[in-house]
Amino acid sequence: MNVLLITPPMVQINSPYPAVPRLSAFLRSKGIPVTQADASLILALRLFSSDGLTRIARELARNPAPLKPSGRAFLAQAPRYRALIAPLLRFLRGHDPALAYRIVNSDFLPQGSRFAWLDKSDEDPLLPAFGSLGIQDRARYLAGLVLEDLTDVIRENLAPEFDLARYGERLAVSAPSFDPLEAALNAPPNLVDRWIDRIALELARQHRPGLVGFSLPFPGTVYAAFRMARVFKQQRPSVSIVLGGGYPSTEWRNLSDPRVFEHIDHIVLDDGELPLLNLIRRKLKPKARIPLIRTFSARSAKIVYQEGPARHLSLSRLPTPDFAHLNPDHYIPFPTSLNPMLRLWSDGQWNKLTLAQGCYWHRCRFCDTSLDYIRRYDPAPIPRILRWIEDIRDATGQNAFHFVDEAAPPALLGKLADAILQRGLTISWWVNIRFDPGFTTDLVQRMSAAGCIAVSGGLEAAEQRCNRLLNKGLALDSAVRVIDRFSQAGILTHAYLMYGIPTQTTQEVIDALELVRQLFAAGSLHSAFWHRFALTVHSPLAQSRHPLPGITVRPPAAGGFSCNECGFEDETGTDFDILGRGLQRSLLNYLHGLELERPLRHWFESRIPRPSIAPQTVLHWLENKPVFRRKIV
Repeated sequence: MNVLLITPPMVQINSPYPAVPRLSAFLRSKGIPVTQADASLILALRLFSSDGLTRIARELARNPAPLKPSGRAFLAQAPRYRALIAPLLRFLRGHDPALAYRIVNSDFLPQGSRFAWLDKSDEDPLLPAFGSLGIQDRARYLAGLVLEDLTDVIRENLAPEFDLARYGERLAVSAPSFDPLEAALNAPPNLVDRWIDRIALELARQHRPGLVGFSLPFPGTVYAAFRMARVFKQQRPSVSIVLGGGYPSTEWRNLSDPRVFEHIDHIVLDDGELPLLNLIRRKLKPKARIPLIRTFSARSAKIVYQEGPARHLSLSRLPTPDFAHLNPDHYIPFPTSLNPMLRLWSDGQWNKLTLAQGCYWHRCRFCDTSLDYIRRYDPAPIPRILRWIEDIRDATGQNAFHFVDEAAPPALLGKLADAILQRGLTISWWVNIRFDPGFTTDLVQRMSAAGCIAVSGGLEAAEQRCNRLLNKGLALDSAVRVIDRFSQAGILTHAYLMYGIPTQTTQEVIDALELVRQLFAAGSLHSAFWHRFALTVHSPLAQSRHPLPGITVRPPAAGGFSCNECGFEDETGTDFDILGRGLQRSLLNYLHGLELERPLRHWFESRIPRPSIAPQTVLHWLENKPVFRRKIV
């Protein structure tokens, strides 16, 4: 029996998502033939092709609805787009660097709305935006704008739910009912839908699988996975369809709507190696008593969940992820930001690898610490990690790695850095961490020498009372010093930030923004992102029998489909909608080194309090000087 494992549309198209290669390697180690398909990349390659753009133009021309400006602009320049799309993709993949000199000529590229801001300056707008970019970087950014323009054309005129890193995300994000997803599946298909259906049809006919597994890391992959599953069932009624991944493991633990199983057969939770293996073995030997593990199925129009034996594979027992059938030359790296840290997520081709299962801290009160992928900490041995790195490097030809851990600990990264240096490996890597004081100056310098180019970590509230409330386990001044150590070692730093935290006041939000501003001004922080706080059912805050004073936790909405987020009522009364808009406006400038000395009140629509932290707080912390709070009058 052939097994087909698929990454469905849409995830980022610059590198393979790591789940399918990891599962494929494990199943092959058990003697099971596996084929991999990155349907997200396949769809992008069909969109961004001469034939794809011809079909888009044809669809726009016969669209009875009035076209948006992006659609009209595309039709006016369609021949240029068709002629240039293949050369642009070759350039973005690094195969035609000389094209950069033509791209930076403003007359060479067709231009849509993404280019509009470039026309607002009489001088070169890329220089004040973020330093003096070289020809290659400037050209890559401009080529990326073309792809983003084309994405806008599709979303605004043909497929409203489409985006390059998600498709139909709204249908699955915090969706208690299956009704919207079912309605979208049964609606007349748009052009992107038809492409997805065609990809599924071709995969079904080419591979004739007995079992198809879809990895769903994000809500933006759910809709396309159901579309493809329906096609597989139509073509091969006996095929078994299995869904798994981060999204089901978080959102579907309380699944009860049997309609979900009209086009699929099973859903597996948490790490999928053993659940998938037992499903395959049971299909091969239906009379054998093989237990299902962490698996949902449907029986007589009812959903049945079987926990099975509590078994998890240690990372030390997993083989090297297998990238067979995933040609690295087909992926499309392109920058979506001028900021050098933010562009790492979409630019470059990164071999994604996990150093440790779970989080070594796993005590944050806002995090899904009741779930296995956070709670169970299991680091891989250093010799095994080195073997993975070398094997993956040889298989893909890429020396760049993104370690996608929840939070890699200082001790593990120190041992890894030493091993890389001793082995004489020349690789570049970035990793998610906590801003733990264990990252000493010596350790950070060793990491830099071993190829670490960037770190990302949670600064969260960026204010001490709220960070204590969230149980971050880090003093704010200590975290600031750790961030600066990485910056001083030439390592880019990114901070995840939160606002809308229960009981958070306007003053605390403004103090957090002031601290972030100071970090950017000091050159310690290179990028950041403000997330609106969400209370999840798997977090200690939601599960506590003693909620915070002034907070009323509401149960999640019933509906039998997704169940992850629950609401809460906060007597504090802070207007986080207005504050959120100001936070995003200010950060958009800080990311590019702009307006760092402008008063914070400039970014907000209504009056805000003055920051209560002193304007030199970060600099004093970095110099280990005492800091006194500003007196508010």
